[in-house]
Amino acid sequence: MITDLNFNAESTTRMKVIVTFMRMVSPPQHTPLALPEGWCVQEHIRPDVAGYRLLQDRVGREYCWWMRQAASDNSLAHFLQTAPVNIGLLRHGQQIQGFFELDLADPQSVNLSYFGLFPEAVGHGVGRAFLDHVLRLAWRNGPQSVRVNTCNADHPRALPLYQQAGFKIIRRVEEVWDVPDRLGIPVPQHLRV
Repeated sequence: MITDLNFNAESTTRMKVIVTFMRMVSPPQHTPLALPEGWCVQEHIRPDVAGYRLLQDRVGREYCWWMRQAASDNSLAHFLQTAPVNIGLLRHGQQIQGFFELDLADPQSVNLSYFGLFPEAVGHGVGRAFLDHVLRLAWRNGPQSVRVNTCNADHPRALPLYQQAGFKIIRRVEEVWDVPDRLGIPVPQHLRV
């Protein structure tokens, strides 16, 4: 867990989001969805801080993924070296086109912490198969559930995609976030407080 998120002395943009918490209680029962030809998933990578920040930025910049970006380099390096996570990449040939992060800290309830495609990969018919592959990885060691959360700042297809994959909504919570301006993340006007 990253714990050095103290923004008291810096300029921020305040935003209000609705966070949707979801859970699956059984693994996918359908035949695994095949990735399109030339696409593959690489798991258990350990990126360096710069590489991890790039993944977060490429997938999440337009959707206000700011929390990991706000962490210090030291804190993020410690997380990447020691956290019980499975970080993986979606590749098209040699090109990285997305990533995922499974939090394995609780072996009974795996959390899909991050999942997404790079902007140029959206619309190529790979997202659902990528998610299916990642969920099968999450269920590999027999947890009792797999969790994910999304919010109304995420891609508009995120919530329906998770529901199609078998996630059920547990609850929705309104949260107010102070996004550090130094990150340069574009906070949509309709979400600003």
